[in-house]
Amino acid sequence: MATRPSHPGCSLLAGICVLLGTLWEIRADQIRYAVPEELDKGAFVGNIAKDLGLEPQELVEHGVRIVSQGKTQLFALNRHSGSLVTAGRIDREELCDRSPKCVVSLEILLEDKVKILEVEVEIMDVNDNAPNFGTEQREIKVAENENPGTRFPLPEAFDSDIGVNSLQGYQLSSSVHFSLDVQSGADGIKYPELVLERTMDREEEAVHYLVLTAFDGGDPVHSGTAKIHVTLLDYNDNVPIFTQPEYRVSVQENVPVGSWLLTLRATDADEGANGEVTYSFRKVRDKIAQLFQLNSQSGEITVMGDLDYEDSGFYDIDVEAHDGPGLRARSKVLVTVLDINDNAPEVKITSLTSSIQEASSPGTVIALFSVHDSDSGENGLVTCSIPDNLPFTLEKTYGNYYRLLTQRTLDREEVSEYNLTVTATDHGSPPLSTETHITLHVADINDNPPVFPQASYFAYIPENNPRGASILSVTARDPDSVENARVSYSLTEDSLQEVPLSTYISINSETGVLYALHSFDYEQVRDLQLQVTASDSGDPPLSSNVSLTLFILDQNDNSPEILYPTSPTDGSTGVELAPRSAEPGYLVTKVVAVDRDSGQNAWLSYRLLKASEPGLFSVGLHTGEVHTARALLDRNALKQSLVVAVQDHGQPPLSATVTLTVAIADSIPDVLADLGSLESPTNPEDSDLTLYLVVAVAVVSCVFLAFVIVLLAVRLRRWHTSRLLQASAGELAGLPASHFVGVDGVQAFLQTYSHEVSLTSDSRKSHLIFPQPNYADTLISQEESEKSEPLLIPQDLLETKGDPSLPQKNRLQMDVNFLSWF
Repeated sequence: MATRPSHPGCSLLAGICVLLGTLWEIRADQIRYAVPEELDKGAFVGNIAKDLGLEPQELVEHGVRIVSQGKTQLFALNRHSGSLVTAGRIDREELCDRSPKCVVSLEILLEDKVKILEVEVEIMDVNDNAPNFGTEQREIKVAENENPGTRFPLPEAFDSDIGVNSLQGYQLSSSVHFSLDVQSGADGIKYPELVLERTMDREEEAVHYLVLTAFDGGDPVHSGTAKIHVTLLDYNDNVPIFTQPEYRVSVQENVPVGSWLLTLRATDADEGANGEVTYSFRKVRDKIAQLFQLNSQSGEITVMGDLDYEDSGFYDIDVEAHDGPGLRARSKVLVTVLDINDNAPEVKITSLTSSIQEASSPGTVIALFSVHDSDSGENGLVTCSIPDNLPFTLEKTYGNYYRLLTQRTLDREEVSEYNLTVTATDHGSPPLSTETHITLHVADINDNPPVFPQASYFAYIPENNPRGASILSVTARDPDSVENARVSYSLTEDSLQEVPLSTYISINSETGVLYALHSFDYEQVRDLQLQVTASDSGDPPLSSNVSLTLFILDQNDNSPEILYPTSPTDGSTGVELAPRSAEPGYLVTKVVAVDRDSGQNAWLSYRLLKASEPGLFSVGLHTGEVHTARALLDRNALKQSLVVAVQDHGQPPLSATVTLTVAIADSIPDVLADLGSLESPTNPEDSDLTLYLVVAVAVVSCVFLAFVIVLLAVRLRRWHTSRLLQASAGELAGLPASHFVGVDGVQAFLQTYSHEVSLTSDSRKSHLIFPQPNYADTLISQEESEKSEPLLIPQDLLETKGDPSLPQKNRLQMDVNFLSWF
């Protein structure tokens, strides 16, 4: 057993100092101290830091604190010195009444280890209370004929202290008639009695004044006095007698105030005033006087205050009955207070975590708490529970302490906050319960990437869009919170036509809105494949991708392009030949046009906008074919001028026009004759044009003959080239000559036509053969169509012109084709 140095609060009256702070090691988790009562606040009790094997400054680091429950905290921790000190003045008598041993229990929590240590502090009695009789004066009536040796009960003194500090004895002032005798009862209580030593004569002295002194054994000794007035009476030889030496009664603690408890009964054989019995409490304490009331006449005891089993379960009340002259009889009333289940369990949170990460492992401690029920027996047994549908469990630890643990890993995206209700229920009937609510927040970690609501996106934007136009908004959701849910958007690096995709499209990193940085052209780019990345702001960040297809919508921004006939670069006009013998519906030629747009914007329709002789020709609405509308007559002019308009179906529609010249004649001489007989124009420039045409025909005929001879010589050297040319000539041999004059990009024709004109030597009886048109299947690329091709002459035609042995019929056919160039 270790002892502590003397405490400054020790009282030195007899040179003896009470040793304070005595420590016993009961077991590994229990510490005991002893401390005297009535110490000042902050008085040293024990060095708790040393007994825990810690330095004073480590108390805070280990979270050492007192968690004992109770209405009043009697002790506190001095964190600077590491000592357990008093929190105020301690009155042992108030705390433990007259209990032989007064021990106060408290628990100390080591928060970092979640460990509870029990500390017991014994409160040692000091002599701070003097014996007290409860009354300053007592009157004793003695019959004058009382025999010597008669004993008279004297008032008893009460000392709240215990042991040597309690009541030790009595002294009586000197008297020749009386002496003092002190009796000790079975319970150890000393009862003073006044003993008559000699017979008294009332006539000599009617009243005797004595002083009774009670003293204790403390250091210094405390004492109390009571004045005893002895009044001599006439003879009274019977004392009251109680019906029972002691009365026992049980009462429930919730009995209403004013309830009857029991009735005392004492009898006296004397008559008159000597036989009139009255009742009173003897050596009554304040606490009993507040709870019980005794009717001095009837002997009824009633409850005057609220009984509380948790405060005291048993009361020992001394009562006495005395007659008129003053003879007294003593008895006891033993009151047992029965416990009822009137206290609900108390839950005290010792340690609590208000937030936990969602990735915390199962078994993480959320809270440490204790339960207490002031009732006894079954009423004081407590069971704790939590709802079964929550991922938590309760674990009982030391004593009445419980730990609240996680049962599995939590998911904030599933439940972000738990409102736990801990229910503490006792085993009383009916049971009482207490609910304690604990709110637990689940802290987020970045465990979820952003998620797009769609697997892929499709967007449409019309061509010729303004720069900066908004295309589409993509949004990704992240079920995390705060920074972990803050999503930013970006485009995956890619290229289009060897140009970075970021030069075409941009995306707002915060809103996910895509913008066009350029004006798109449907004819160049029809769709773009993008990949959008959504990344959160967690650490580390998580991301996800989604594909986006951007379709460029066509607009009617291209006018129809007429491929055939095209305007010659030299200012001349192509001529189509129609025989006068042609029946209605005869195919004269076809206007070929394309539109670089698509869909309805490229759907073309043809119409005859203007004709020199209306009603003579018609144009197919969708084919562009020019047919004769009726039979040709002699009065119809040789040269017919037609203006054909080609229009698409866009909104608004765009169009293009072409002028066709149709020559109506049955033979070449007719053509030449008709050309000479054409009415001279009023405009001098028109006369000159006719003259130029005649001269040109003659010059070209000569040049053509020389050209054929040169081609034959070159053909031997360029055999391979000539074979390719022959293959091409086989397809184009029957085309009118106007198909090759002034045509820019002839290979881009959608459809080609060939007309074979056969004339006999008699031009008036010549017949014409018009084979069915041949259609080209495809168009060549735009770049090739835009290149200027040289004048093309079928190889077979050249060979035929150079061979004088050919029939006259073929020569006339070649002349007609050649004439059509002009």
